[in-house]
Amino acid sequence: MAPFIEIKDLTVRFGEVVALRNVNLVIEEGESVGILGRSGSGKSVLMHVLRGVESFQDISGSVIYHVARCSKCHHVEPPSHVGRSCKCGSTLEPFDADFVSLDINDPLRRDVVKRIAIMLQRTFALYGDERVIVNVMRAVEETGDTMSVHVAADLLDEVNLSHRLMHVARELSGGEKQRVVLARQLAKSPMILLADEPTGTLDPATARVVHDSIKRAVNDFKMTLIITSHWEDVMVELTQRAILLDQGEIKAEGKPKDVAAQFLAMAGTLAKREEVELGEPMIKANGLSKRYISIDRGVVKAVDEVSLEVNEGEIFGLVGISGGGKTTLSKMISGILTPTGGSISVRVGDEWVDMTVLGSNGRGRATKYIGILHQEYTLYPSRSVIENLTEAIGLSLPFELAERKAIHTLETVGFSEEQAEAVLEKMPHELSEGERHRVAMAQVLIKEPRIVVLDEPTGTMDAITKIEVTNSILNAREELGETFIIVSHDMDFVKNVCDRAMLMRNGRAIFTGLPDEVLSRITEEEEKEMLGS
Repeated sequence: MAPFIEIKDLTVRFGEVVALRNVNLVIEEGESVGILGRSGSGKSVLMHVLRGVESFQDISGSVIYHVARCSKCHHVEPPSHVGRSCKCGSTLEPFDADFVSLDINDPLRRDVVKRIAIMLQRTFALYGDERVIVNVMRAVEETGDTMSVHVAADLLDEVNLSHRLMHVARELSGGEKQRVVLARQLAKSPMILLADEPTGTLDPATARVVHDSIKRAVNDFKMTLIITSHWEDVMVELTQRAILLDQGEIKAEGKPKDVAAQFLAMAGTLAKREEVELGEPMIKANGLSKRYISIDRGVVKAVDEVSLEVNEGEIFGLVGISGGGKTTLSKMISGILTPTGGSISVRVGDEWVDMTVLGSNGRGRATKYIGILHQEYTLYPSRSVIENLTEAIGLSLPFELAERKAIHTLETVGFSEEQAEAVLEKMPHELSEGERHRVAMAQVLIKEPRIVVLDEPTGTMDAITKIEVTNSILNAREELGETFIIVSHDMDFVKNVCDRAMLMRNGRAIFTGLPDEVLSRITEEEEKEMLGS
């Protein structure tokens, strides 16, 4: 029997950049294959080629799906179904669909695409104001089919989300949204699931729940799985075989644990964190509180009488499990939220600004010197990198000065001078996820803030990119003298980059000190949730 997917000499170029180079890979029906590689290695490009809904201007080689197809109703099944009866009564016949040579609108290609499910990193694509169960039922609308409430409920059971079926989608957590996405894809009865870093933005404990749902669905629906991830345990637990991509080429192929070890060996080393002489206090908070009124829970103390002091030039971490209050605290520091109690002040020059006072004469004097990189950052998709770093954010400069400043800032976040020059004219979709993240950080730094707030900055990163970002933060502090507030559940990252950290639990500040001291105060349950142990 022919293999399910046969990739031969696949090459994809974007201008002068070769994203994939002579890739050869065979995937059998029912196999689970993992793809490892640093940012920019070509993982996402390969997944989009396999998905088949996009056309590529400069592509060669072949990506052949060997399938069983009904000539009468055009229903498609995996190759093992050749010779069996179709649901319409006709016989399923062997067909080959080459996604490189077939036009994007070719009926055969479109029939195969309908049976391919995909989960993308950072993309939920849900009807935000609809209930969860309605989101699942609407998944089949584009094919003209309808779904009963009972079938939708069964699919939510499949992804362990039956306790959320009446919730409005936009009110779900990231992990819950990703499981709704999986249920919506299962509604289409796929024969293959493409999962491109599906849990990249989630904390390890939540990611594990999603991974378990994927594993169960793959087994129950007898799907072929192709998944990209930078986590070794994902490769070991979810895949039977792994490949290592680097600079668009397959460098290794074999057992997931062996390939993961080769990938981690490519990570390189962290820059040595030099002793830094910190300045005077930059942020002061005393008895800071933020309370909400909830119909279900009454008064919620998101932040409960927290006091802290952060010095100029310091890299200060806020750590703790989800719901601990660290993100709410960071939003009060950056002026997004107004406290309901206590005080918080930020120093601008030699003057202290009361962040509880609204308006341009209040905290508006400080917020223009505070840069924020949210976990769910976005770049302007129709603007080039240099436009994203200048015009798109209201930075009006003569072109030569803008180019010089953009290159310098990109170097600060980890690009070499040559890489920075090459990336300026690219569009965001031409960048890898890690490159987009560093451009987004440059977008914050180019405005010359004095305080930078980073919310889960390593959430979507592989081990190699995480080291690059760690080095870029240390370099930005050294080159630009910035003060950083970092919200993170990644304790290895906090240990490597932060001077001090604060452990938060149930809205309260439990302990502030050196990262190692904070680590020693984390409970076993917190460690399991934060590190996914």
